[in-house]
Amino acid sequence: MTETIENLRDFNYYQLSPDVNKKYVLAEYIWIDGTGEQLRSKTKVYLNPIKTLEDLEWWTYDGSSTDQAVTRFSEIYLKPVRMVKDPFRGDPHLLVLCETYLPDKKTPARFNFRWISNLIMEQAKDQKPWFGIEQEYFLLKRTGTTHLWPLGWPNGGFPYPQGRYYCSIGERNNFGRALAEAHLRACLNAGIKIAGLNAEVAPSQWEFQIGIAEGIEIGDHMWLARYILERIGEEFGIDINYDPKPILGDWNGSGAHCNYSTLTTRQEGGYRYIVDKLMPILKENHIDMIKLYGQKNELRLTGKHETGKYDVFTWGDGARGCSVRVPIITKEQGQGYFEDRRPAANIDPYLVSAALVDVTCLNGQHLKELIQIFENSIKPLGQS
Repeated sequence: MTETIENLRDFNYYQLSPDVNKKYVLAEYIWIDGTGEQLRSKTKVYLNPIKTLEDLEWWTYDGSSTDQAVTRFSEIYLKPVRMVKDPFRGDPHLLVLCETYLPDKKTPARFNFRWISNLIMEQAKDQKPWFGIEQEYFLLKRTGTTHLWPLGWPNGGFPYPQGRYYCSIGERNNFGRALAEAHLRACLNAGIKIAGLNAEVAPSQWEFQIGIAEGIEIGDHMWLARYILERIGEEFGIDINYDPKPILGDWNGSGAHCNYSTLTTRQEGGYRYIVDKLMPILKENHIDMIKLYGQKNELRLTGKHETGKYDVFTWGDGARGCSVRVPIITKEQGQGYFEDRRPAANIDPYLVSAALVDVTCLNGQHLKELIQIFENSIKPLGQS
């Protein structure tokens, strides 16, 4: 009976008539909640066409129900910052990503890091920072009332060892392709800058790539892609898991490798600039930057399973067991990008992208502030 119910999660979806689509715009307001890792959303019906962000109103929600405010002072404002097509409802309906603010409309709410990321991106815009983030995740299936276990794994047991699952095909190796494919198509329909997908090293682990995105775009498009993935997971009855190490033992953890370049690294001499200038800077700031690279990331960064060690910075040409990999193509062409392999799957992409730009373009002038804002957010509500 449980399987039947899960397979009918979309039983209450009704087609919108052409008349409705001509008269109304349904805007799905999306925001990051008080966990810093989960999203919330609610729908606002507009009677007028929505052409630009300025056509969208600020809105409010109950922050005491999202661990972002106390009940006696619970109103949180939603400020629309990016809109894309709604791939679920279709045109003319919209997904609207929002920043969150306290009632003064000026003070960022808990886990709103976009404002400072945008500030840093604006200060470094002459360097045109480009990003591509590889978002890994596990697909988990409920095996009882509370217990979740990876899709395709024996209930409470383990599959064949890793080796056969990366970029795999075939029923015996590949679990969840339909969901990953549905996500890719929905993102393309929405206008998300998605670059591809692949099955990952562990069974039922997948990856999608966002990019190339410039500046603040990378955080916006990553959060919207995550929202779409969670919605697809609802329809499949699958939980999306971004924990850095969801299954302990000899199984790969989940990362969010960040491919990064600037105008300087993409020009002639860029490889030497990466090696001689940027690698020493990243090494010098490693201990601080790693604080922003995902909670419980130390469980993943062990020096095994294609990772460097949590407290040691290393880099190498084409090396996947280091903190940073400089691709062979960057060395061959003398210019290009590098891959920061330290970020965990559960990162806030605004923090990671901001830290990279700040350290490599702005002499780290905002790094301490980034860390302080993050540490304030993860304190229990009321102690921030």
